Amino acid sequence: MTTRPRAKAKKSPSPARRKGARPVKTRKRKAPPPGERLKVAILSRKASLYSTSRLVEAVRAHGHEALVLDTLRCDLLAEKGRPKIYYEGEELSGISVVLPRIGASITRYGLAVVRQLESMGVPALNGSDGISRSRDKLRCIQLLAQAGIDVPRTVMMRERAHLEGAVDRIGGLPVIVKLLQGTQGVGVMLAHSFDELESMLDTMWNLEQEILLQEFVAESRGRDVRALVVGDRVVGAMRRTARVQGEFRSNIHRGGLGELIELPESFAREAVRAARVVGLEVAGVDLLESSSGPRIAEVNSSPGIEGLERASGVDVAEAIVAHAIRLATSTPPPHSPRS
Repeated sequence: MTTRPRAKAKKSPSPARRKGARPVKTRKRKAPPPGERLKVAILSRKASLYSTSRLVEAVRAHGHEALVLDTLRCDLLAEKGRPKIYYEGEELSGISVVLPRIGASITRYGLAVVRQLESMGVPALNGSDGISRSRDKLRCIQLLAQAGIDVPRTVMMRERAHLEGAVDRIGGLPVIVKLLQGTQGVGVMLAHSFDELESMLDTMWNLEQEILLQEFVAESRGRDVRALVVGDRVVGAMRRTARVQGEFRSNIHRGGLGELIELPESFAREAVRAARVVGLEVAGVDLLESSSGPRIAEVNSSPGIEGLERASGVDVAEAIVAHAIRLATSTPPPHSPRS
């Protein structure tokens, strides 16, 4: 089921307010012949996580085999002409496609596992290059801006003497302070004054963390739009609003409320374009509703699907798995753009 681009947004109850909301169930389909049965690997730390369990359900509903692999339990063997992966001591073979669900805390090891699978000829949804670009917030913003996509003005700096000029270049106070890597709203702060900003930067720099300063889009304070892109379409979208007054982060994991919307065409078009530029087949694209139109704030390579499924009834897991099956059976598989 697809969220069709519309000129006008419609509202529906958020998952937090919607009474009797239930997880979506994927409808079973006709099983493929035995010789066409695929082995779909899902990289995830826990099989019980909502997104992981729903993907397993969708794979099985298509009549294929689902294999959940704890990313950190994968051992990699690099050998001339024979790259291999071992899981709990057993060599993995016959994997048709992999769906990486890699958390920010294990990005480096997760990318190594995905690259090993790619070197074995296993197509990945998403590929290692796209995941890597999305996890580096500056690289992601650079690519989007280079492609002509509207993004909040962003500065990376280390010289304290340059701070005043940097703030002026992105529109003045208040400013968003972001860690170079982070997810679910962690490592994102709002500085209202230079004293507050200097204190934040001193703390981050003393911890040897690189930071970004980003323009604060006042008209979108406390809310954004999350569009979930699969392939060349948006399968669902919701407006996220901070639950606590004064909170500027709207992430569902930080208590934000999700409200189903039908995405305006301009937003849907930019969301798909952003995912393509970063090199992702599946992406959660965060858009700010500015006075000048949609602005892309972030692109997430492992988006959660629970909030959107519960709010909308859209079978997001089925859309992802169906795209993975097309990727596994395509010849040749699509390639991500170069870094």
